[in-house]
Amino acid sequence: MARVLYFSRDYTTHDHRFLTALSKTEHKVFFLRLEGSGPVLEYRPLPPGIEAVEWAGGKKPAKLGDGLHLLNDLRRVIRQVKPDLIHAGPIQRAAFLAALAGFHPLVSMSWGYDLLHDAKLNIALKWATRYTLHRSDAFVGDCDTIRNLAISYGMQPKRIVTFPWGIDLQHFTFQPRENPNRSPFKLLSTRSWEPIYGIDVIARAFSLALKKRHDLQLTLLGGGSQYAPIRQILLVGAAFNQVTFPGQAPHSDLPAYYHQADLYISASHSDGTSISLLEAFATGTPAIVPDIPGNREWVIPGENGWLFPDGDAEALASAILLAVEQRQRLPEMGRKARQLAEERADWQKNFPQLEKAYQLALA
Repeated sequence: MARVLYFSRDYTTHDHRFLTALSKTEHKVFFLRLEGSGPVLEYRPLPPGIEAVEWAGGKKPAKLGDGLHLLNDLRRVIRQVKPDLIHAGPIQRAAFLAALAGFHPLVSMSWGYDLLHDAKLNIALKWATRYTLHRSDAFVGDCDTIRNLAISYGMQPKRIVTFPWGIDLQHFTFQPRENPNRSPFKLLSTRSWEPIYGIDVIARAFSLALKKRHDLQLTLLGGGSQYAPIRQILLVGAAFNQVTFPGQAPHSDLPAYYHQADLYISASHSDGTSISLLEAFATGTPAIVPDIPGNREWVIPGENGWLFPDGDAEALASAILLAVEQRQRLPEMGRKARQLAEERADWQKNFPQLEKAYQLALA
């Protein structure tokens, strides 16, 4: 048994999942939250047995000017909690602070976007990435793309543990689509309306596809800063009335949205192993996603979905129309998607891999 300080940027659905699993181990787990007071990302309380730590952070978005104050208080937290191990991420935020504090052993966990996107934004974030990984005793990533990036920033390959975070296959149940000719043909997007997720690309593609197929419907879950431009794209494209906007869906309601959809679509410009894609596959929903390295590790074109050039709305529209034309194949594609999820994306089977990272670090 170890005393583990789980240090994360915020409290999200993914944090709840990790903490729930950790609460069922022999470890004594403390939760430290770097940021807060923004949009609520997870409504469920902390799992039983997880102890939240009060400190200077966790109450507002963290800014560069807060760094020294947060670092000093993190050192106080370390003296108070006396952890045997710190599990921290994203890399340039929580893990970077833990590295600056000089604590060992440190398990740094990538959240995908930190290496795929943030590390490339400027020289300061690139330096923070290298600094953190050079001082990490173990590293956790969710796909080979992330593993290779970590190595390029100086992480020792032998200290990397790679496993997809996976999903709860008992929650995201398989539902066969036995009536592929049902109308309307329903598309689903579950990503946030922020620039990195390319919802504007989906809006333009849907508007183009709708001009050739009038039996299309699109559900855009979530919300975000891009609402105004997305709305404008749909209005100009005469597609607004064919789109529903349910807002942010609770985790408990997500399977129903996938079950109602014929096709899952994402235009995210950056993804490691996309949890939304795995949720779609688990429910038997084929997908159209950008042709980027993380997605290529999961999507086999024509087998369980399709790929399109990142950012290309016309290509996405063509892929949507192709899926409609081949809708008789969707039930079999959905079954193959579920099979892949069972083989590689089962959270219950994948989570124990985290213990390997802990043992690497503690050794």
